[in-house]
Amino acid sequence: MTRTRVIAALVMAPAAIAAILLLPTPWLAALAALVMLGGLWEWLKLAGVDDSLSRTVLVLLNLLLMVLLVWASRSDTGFSPVLFQIATLAGAAGWLLALLWLWRPGFTAQEKPWTRAFKLAAGTLAVIPAWCALCLVHSDNFAQLAATPDLPASGHRWLLAALALVWAADSGAYFAGRHFGRRKLAPTISPNKTVEGAIGGVVAGVAIALAFGALAGAGAAQLPALALVALVAVLASIVGDLVESLLKRQAGVKDSGSLIPGHGGILDRVDGVLAALPVFAIGKDILGF
Repeated sequence: MTRTRVIAALVMAPAAIAAILLLPTPWLAALAALVMLGGLWEWLKLAGVDDSLSRTVLVLLNLLLMVLLVWASRSDTGFSPVLFQIATLAGAAGWLLALLWLWRPGFTAQEKPWTRAFKLAAGTLAVIPAWCALCLVHSDNFAQLAATPDLPASGHRWLLAALALVWAADSGAYFAGRHFGRRKLAPTISPNKTVEGAIGGVVAGVAIALAFGALAGAGAAQLPALALVALVAVLASIVGDLVESLLKRQAGVKDSGSLIPGHGGILDRVDGVLAALPVFAIGKDILGF
């Protein structure tokens, strides 16, 4: 399994990096929408929406919401980021509230209409803000979206830093957990996750964020702020991972899908990203790096 996991990562990582660095923001936004909506498709399945037609309609409604956000943000003077910023803030707040869900996971354990509705709403609150945050970071305050796609910007490299810290945290947690894991992090939600693995993920995520942040243009004076934001973003990614684990546990499945060899489904790969991106985007904006 580890060999398959590594091979799959070696195939996916160059493609993702090339897309982030080379594509203009509108094209990357479209590609990211496809990936995240693919993750939402799996989320809806875990939430109990077994009918393919119903899931298709719900995914299309979320796509429509993305389109409406873009349409409503356009003006005669360019592209306003306000709606995207509000959505990003709502997403970060939602992941903070998710801690209550993890604290009391039993209230969504039973198959009832209201628990399904809660999980469906949570899926939208996870995907839409993460997509908005991705657009904000990559566009470097929407410079790439304001009819000047050829402007040089550091947003491409900052988005790579944001995603790389999640990838590094995931890998660090996996290998640290396998070699040093002793104490269970959340045994009733995800028995395989350990405190030692989480610590390894935090160390790896923050280290990679500092390295990639320096490549993105962060000066020495900005590195402490970047480290703080990276720390919170990694912790958020752990929350995202645990929420998906809770969904899978309550659905009685091991993986969200089987699309990616050794990694499971799309949601298995983007669960941490969905939580970390809004936090990173907000921290980057507030602390100004």
